[in-house]
Amino acid sequence: MAAKVYFTDFCTGTSETLPQKLARLCLSAGMDRIDFKDKFVAIKIHFGELGNMAHLRPGYARVVVDLIKDLGGKPFLTDANTMYVGSRKNALDHLETAYLNGFTPYSTGCHVIIADGLKGTDDVDVPVVGGEYVKSAKIGRAIMDADIVISLNHFKGHEEAGFGGAMKNLGMGCGSNAGKREMHSEGRPVVDEDKCVGCGTCAKYCAHDGPQLRDGIMHIDWTKCMGCGRCIDVCPVGAIHSAYAQSTSILNYKIAEYTKAVLDGRPHFHISLVRDVSPYCDCHAENDIPIVPDVGMFASFDPVALDLACAEAVNAQAIMPRSKLAKANRPDLDNLTGSFPETNWRSQISHAKKIGLGEDSYELITV
Repeated sequence: MAAKVYFTDFCTGTSETLPQKLARLCLSAGMDRIDFKDKFVAIKIHFGELGNMAHLRPGYARVVVDLIKDLGGKPFLTDANTMYVGSRKNALDHLETAYLNGFTPYSTGCHVIIADGLKGTDDVDVPVVGGEYVKSAKIGRAIMDADIVISLNHFKGHEEAGFGGAMKNLGMGCGSNAGKREMHSEGRPVVDEDKCVGCGTCAKYCAHDGPQLRDGIMHIDWTKCMGCGRCIDVCPVGAIHSAYAQSTSILNYKIAEYTKAVLDGRPHFHISLVRDVSPYCDCHAENDIPIVPDVGMFASFDPVALDLACAEAVNAQAIMPRSKLAKANRPDLDNLTGSFPETNWRSQISHAKKIGLGEDSYELITV
């Protein structure tokens, strides 16, 4: 059965602003059918790493916050701490980053709560009904305390999952430190010694002292490595790769199962903005130019159908000149896979459908 996914582009005139258009999209998609009265509402969003300029603007969050307030709800913006070294590894730095990137209570109309506490250890074990790889997901407590979950997603590429949408925002984004370790556990990295130049960039970004320099070449100490893959992303010469060919698919399976843990048993709604489609996650402290032009805004009650609709919309676009995708020059691959040929974004969709998280077909309704 096809799920309904609602869409509008970014074109505006003098009669309607972009925030008004986003509000109209959400209401057309039925967000007001949820009973928000006196309910705590977690709006899961990515605040962006310091230095990243591709993350969503706070004004988009303000639209969703105001809608929820108008419907009687008690919204808060939230995200969980990261596992790697950066500006969001603990709640104090994470809050500061959110504020510096514009997500203050004055600009968004609500407070920020870091979901998994000061050090990423405040989590709840949540059973995954039908889970094949995860039986109990470790989710940030503040998200599980909420009555309703709204995901506000920046749809983009991703160097491991293939893309980052609603499921990536919810599954990986709601996992505590222990939860993120569990999702990444299959993707332990190895170093190609012929390519390594011993620059030490990987060691700089590792929070667990995994990369070790021996005789001018980096080696990964798997007794310390947590499998987050950050070293793979930041290596300037591409000398580090996952040890298991199937690890990217297993990561996607676990992301889908973590998403199911977050959503099961309570109302949820999902909004994705397909703009500034950077090849990398917003966890990077930098962002490359978009791989395709801006597409539009999507909304649905079904996170799987929503992600599929966004992915297919990105794949239907022309490639941006000078982007990572253009430089990769892989006309045999779709746009999301072309930037990172080793990824398999479709595995996330198929597994999510298999475990009952949502549908892998949709009816696109333009508003």
